[in-house]
Amino acid sequence: MLTLSALTLSVALPAYGAAPGGLKDALSGERLGLLPADHFRVTSGRCTDCPTLKQGLWYFRDQTLAVPQGAQALSSHGATSDIVRDVRDWSASAEAGKLDYPGLVWVAAPQILDDAAILPSGGALSSVDGAQTGFRLTPKIASNRSFWDSKTTAFFAQRPVRMRGTYAGQQGAFVARTVWPKDFVIDGPKLNTQPLAANETLRSFVQAEGGGASSPYATRLLWERQPGQARQWQDKAVIGIMLNGAQGDDDEAFGGHFGIATGRMGKHGEWSDWVVNNFYNLDSYSEKGTIAAPVPMDNYLMDVNSGQSYYRPSYMLVAVLNNARTAVAYQGGVQRVFNHFYRHDFNYRHAQANCAGISVDVFKALGWQVPERGPTSALKAVGAYAYLAAKDGSLASGRKIYDYLTEEQVRLYPAVAFEALGDDLLQLVGARPGLNRALSAYEKQLQSDVDALVLVRIPQIPSSRVMGAHPVFSFDEFMQRTPPDRADWKIVPVDARPFPDELRDPAVTPVAAPALVPWPVGVIVAGVIGVAGWMHRRRRRAVRADIAA
Repeated sequence: MLTLSALTLSVALPAYGAAPGGLKDALSGERLGLLPADHFRVTSGRCTDCPTLKQGLWYFRDQTLAVPQGAQALSSHGATSDIVRDVRDWSASAEAGKLDYPGLVWVAAPQILDDAAILPSGGALSSVDGAQTGFRLTPKIASNRSFWDSKTTAFFAQRPVRMRGTYAGQQGAFVARTVWPKDFVIDGPKLNTQPLAANETLRSFVQAEGGGASSPYATRLLWERQPGQARQWQDKAVIGIMLNGAQGDDDEAFGGHFGIATGRMGKHGEWSDWVVNNFYNLDSYSEKGTIAAPVPMDNYLMDVNSGQSYYRPSYMLVAVLNNARTAVAYQGGVQRVFNHFYRHDFNYRHAQANCAGISVDVFKALGWQVPERGPTSALKAVGAYAYLAAKDGSLASGRKIYDYLTEEQVRLYPAVAFEALGDDLLQLVGARPGLNRALSAYEKQLQSDVDALVLVRIPQIPSSRVMGAHPVFSFDEFMQRTPPDRADWKIVPVDARPFPDELRDPAVTPVAAPALVPWPVGVIVAGVIGVAGWMHRRRRRAVRADIAA
């Protein structure tokens, strides 16, 4: 555990009196994405009277959660382990018109301190009422490679902040778990329209300035339905397509991360209360403490341990909607997927069911026919399988690389998912040419409901961590950026988190893991063996014929 003195943030805390102005319960007057927060209550995963799935609560036994109050209808799940089929069937039902409540939202802390300013010393803050209060951080997770330092203090001391944490009254200090810069807003009325140029793409935007880890926060209006009219975006529903970049100190993380957010635009363009549907591997402990869950945006980006912005730059394409139905449909569908995920009806797999693939599958089930890019190379996959299986002496190693090279790239790479969804959305609304297919009902709704498209660049927060960069868009790019010898890769080892057998539903057959030998490889091997056998038999017959002669 890292002490405050190690952070060079510790000061002698004076004996402050009343709680600071701006302090409130984490749900008071708030929203959790599209839903009012006062329809939830704060508890932990050890709750015994929550309507939430017991499997979901198990992952958050010692975490602070928001769970729906008893009167609220909860999202359910089908009997199938096929998430695309389940969401498709649900979306065709009458239930899909309203948004039921998720079993849980991981709010991580019980209180919010709004409109505060961290003093340059880093050991105190000034609240909205002008009073000073001690400022501390939730401890660093031992496996986390970096943490808040003097550069972080300097960054946040320049701007007003909103924090999630706990007020320690006896110590006269607010212990922050999340610190959100309040100048990170999407101020619609002040935006000037700046479409993508003829030679510019979403990919070039992401790759500009080396990924933009040190670039300033920026927003850019790509398109709007009614140019010249006053932009009244307050309370409008949104869909946010979030791409997080490559880490600078983890060679396994050059692919980046991906998530879909929903919520409503704040009065002054605030977006810290949107909910991001964050999928991570549940079967291992994250070195930064991340657990897959619907999570408020400020926690997703700015948690001092697990916040994406502490270890890479991020990019977001925001669709501002004139009708909430497309956002409601996505959020309702993905909540069903979380229920399957927590139950282990399917497992997170880095190639076939990762953050991008799961998110795209929900849109696919709703009817968004995002054009595919195809796999990297089936031929390379077979060769790579044979090479790695022999080199590592492991069929599992061969299967892993085979899956990467044969998976649809829109489902595999977060950056390609961001590009594909963004390109298609631009075409759906007419901001770019190229749309040439019959549209589904959901696509027609998107086409009708989107009022504006905004690009957001989110920098990495300065800390003791090295700066990240843009994520890779291909397997070849990944190989170019990683050391040739895997033994030289920077990797953070993590512990396994086995799922208890008693929490499994015996009535549901989970999605099976792929066979260690893919069928194309099996066919080729069988063919090689067959040809070799045929040639061997032919040689034996020839030898016998020579002897007989």
